[in-house]
Amino acid sequence: LGFALCYSPAIAMVGKYFNKRKALAYGIAMSGSGIGTFILAPVVQLLIEQFSWRGALLILGGFVLNLCVCGALMRPIALEEDRKTVPGLLEKDYVNEAQKRDLKRMSLCSPLIKTWSHECLCYCSWKEYDFLLMPGFMVLAVSVLFMAYGCSPLFVYLVPYALSVGVSHHQAAFLMSILGVIDIIGNITFGWLTDRRCLKKYRYFCYLFAVGMDGLCCLFLPVLQNFPLLVPFSFTFGYFDGAYVTLIPVVTADVVGTSSLSSALGVVYFLHAIPYLVSPPVAGWLVDTTGSYTASFLLCGFSMIFSSVLLCFARLAKKMKRTRLKSLSNDTHSKQHIWTNGAIAYSVTGELDQKDAEFLPVDTNSYSNR
Repeated sequence: LGFALCYSPAIAMVGKYFNKRKALAYGIAMSGSGIGTFILAPVVQLLIEQFSWRGALLILGGFVLNLCVCGALMRPIALEEDRKTVPGLLEKDYVNEAQKRDLKRMSLCSPLIKTWSHECLCYCSWKEYDFLLMPGFMVLAVSVLFMAYGCSPLFVYLVPYALSVGVSHHQAAFLMSILGVIDIIGNITFGWLTDRRCLKKYRYFCYLFAVGMDGLCCLFLPVLQNFPLLVPFSFTFGYFDGAYVTLIPVVTADVVGTSSLSSALGVVYFLHAIPYLVSPPVAGWLVDTTGSYTASFLLCGFSMIFSSVLLCFARLAKKMKRTRLKSLSNDTHSKQHIWTNGAIAYSVTGELDQKDAEFLPVDTNSYSNR
């Protein structure tokens, strides 16, 4: 619970501090978890051997306590000015007794003001989560559920699968090390790439590409049955896993906006955690039932590919709708333009007829006099 309360606000604060290099900033921030996992795994084992598990937990607790310092350093970009409160106004000399009585009547002790403030608080709370009714966020939430289901079992069952196909324990552990290191590289480099001017407006599709590539890796995993083939798999899956993890906050911000990013990220990571917790036992049940890892990996692959395809179709549908509305607005504008030109032509014709009517009698009389 403590780490959950630290993680989401820290990621949301990155989006408030950075605008131009947002994807790179998210990549660097999220790479810290991978670096910590890679470094602390042997360190924790060493601490347990030297100080027992009680001493190791005490040292790790002091290390994690530095999160309080990190949280204290996260300051707002623009500090709000101190506002004058009602008690402060009462202490001023220029407030007379009548104004004091009016202010006391309008204090929060009044039931009417209490009801009004409660309604305002409820409205503000609902306004903060109004993105839940956005169609784009609903599609993103469903996509995150399938994506999280597909990515979790591989981290649990890669080593057992490698051992089942004849890979040694040392080589199987090396596969996980490769996966972790390349995941960190994917966090940083993919964030830097998607911040380039040529790719910045296509970050949404870069996210879809990364999720789809991880799904394809899971589909091909059952046919990779030796160490030389599993090494490229660890490189590819690890890189694109770090890539799409970096872009989750960026895609969420594109869907809901930066004003609701912190609340939206909390919902997204909550939805991400549910299948992330459920999928490893389901995959283990499939392994026990079928006697192989093929069904589990295929289900993971199809789940991630479906997540990518779902978001892709939603984006295309939104683009088609926008194009259709734009064409309708252009047609309406052209019709108004034609009507306006017709009205102008009609008025000009009327003026010419009126002038002809004025000059016609004069010409007729002069002709008759001759």
